[in-house]
Amino acid sequence: QVQLVESGGGLVQAGGSLRLSCAASGRTFSIATMAWFRQVPGQEREFVAASSWRYGPTYYADSVKGRFTISRDNARITAYLQMNGLNPDDTAVYYCATSTQTVFYAITRYEYWGQGTQVTVSS
Repeated sequence: QVQLVESGGGLVQAGGSLRLSCAASGRTFSIATMAWFRQVPGQEREFVAASSWRYGPTYYADSVKGRFTISRDNARITAYLQMNGLNPDDTAVYYCATSTQTVFYAITRYEYWGQGTQVTVSS
C-alpha cells in the first residue's frame, strides 16, 4: 500500500500561482510514476501532469503546458505541482496518484490516490 497526502490547495485570483504537494508513505519503493489529475463536479477526472519517479521524464496536458511544472524530491518522497498563470478553468479538485508502472496518461493504471485538494481560481 502507498498512502498519499496532498496539500497546498486554496483560493487564488486569476493570474496567480499555487504549489501543490503530495507526500507519499508506505511501500514507496514500488512507485514508478507519480501524477496529478483534476476533476470538476459532473465531469471525468482528467490528466494534468506526470513524472517518472526515477528517471525524470515529465508529461503535461496541453491545457497546462507552459504554466504548470511537476517536480519531485526523492529524498522526501514528495511530488509537487507548481501552477502559474492560473485561470478559472483550472478550478477543480486536484488529486495525486501513483503507479507501479511507467505510465502517464492512462488513469486506470494508477493504483493509489490521495484524497484531493481543492483549487479555486476567481476571475
